Amino acid sequence: MSLTGESSTRKTLRGGLIGCGFFARNHMNAWREVEGAEIVAVCDRDAGRAKAMAESFGIGGVYTDAEAMLAAERLDFVDIATTVESHRPLAELAARHKVAIVCQKPFAETLEDAQAMVAAAERAGVPLLVHENFRWQKPFIELQRLLQQGTIGKIHYARLSFRHGYDNYKNQPYLAEVARFAIMDVGLHLYDLARWLFGEVETVHCRTQRLNPIVKGEDAFVSMLGHAGGAVSVIDCSFYSVIDPEPFPQTLAWIEGDRGTLELSAGYRLRIHRRGAAAEEIDVEPPVPSWGEKPWHVVQDSVRAFEEHVVAVVRDGVEGAPTGRDNLKTLAVALASYESAERGSVVRLAGGAA
Repeated sequence: MSLTGESSTRKTLRGGLIGCGFFARNHMNAWREVEGAEIVAVCDRDAGRAKAMAESFGIGGVYTDAEAMLAAERLDFVDIATTVESHRPLAELAARHKVAIVCQKPFAETLEDAQAMVAAAERAGVPLLVHENFRWQKPFIELQRLLQQGTIGKIHYARLSFRHGYDNYKNQPYLAEVARFAIMDVGLHLYDLARWLFGEVETVHCRTQRLNPIVKGEDAFVSMLGHAGGAVSVIDCSFYSVIDPEPFPQTLAWIEGDRGTLELSAGYRLRIHRRGAAAEEIDVEPPVPSWGEKPWHVVQDSVRAFEEHVVAVVRDGVEGAPTGRDNLKTLAVALASYESAERGSVVRLAGGAA
């Protein structure tokens, strides 16, 4: 589906960025490299931040009001890179203007808000994609390919682990102030991965911890997920681990099947374990973008890959991954995790999540 009525794959999509904070610079750097799209306008309530972003990337349109930007610019999509409380009004605004929507995670704080955003996009007939970039990281694309090929057979156990001691709060100080932190920041990415790799989630049992005294919310958690089909996965995350060398921002994985095991270890080493044979090792380290640097390259490269996918969805009608409707299920797992931690018991998700 082409939102502009043009079928030519040569069309360059015109986009607007809403939110000019720390992580949005990764969005902008990647958009500059992505063929088939360009950001022509930026918007932030802080005029200084909007102007600085525009000057850094040579953008002509500079706004402090998203409605004014959408009214003045001829846009094919908006990239919403703001904090979560603004997502619903901005997504509904974009839908009214019949503009495709890319929304940073967390998609919403409540299922009610998330469902309203999905409904608005569907009524308008525009794509709604959620920026869950972990599934677009090179190591996990390779893991998914091997799983789809049946390399280790039927999955029965898996672990996804994101543990580090990196100072998240230096560049994003607001993270220390949010009441719901680790699950809504990184947990959503990990749950999206778990659903994508291992199947829909039926049960959640979660324990949360607040380890760093400067944070208001949880900065560590462990969840056990029961998946449709019988697999069990353990999802663990900590922002207060002492590890040398520091593994940030890598996610590690261990996946067992009835015919073998896949192991993703630090340093982007992917090992395939099979009965009766020496382990096969593959280097799955992503490239460093021309504008990027280590150790951020795994994230930066995934942002570029996701944005290339956005172009394919908006311009060429490719199925989105993940869509807003799909992300309802990921959000449901996150909210069930908080419920489980508060109750100290297993929570069963209706219909496999949403």
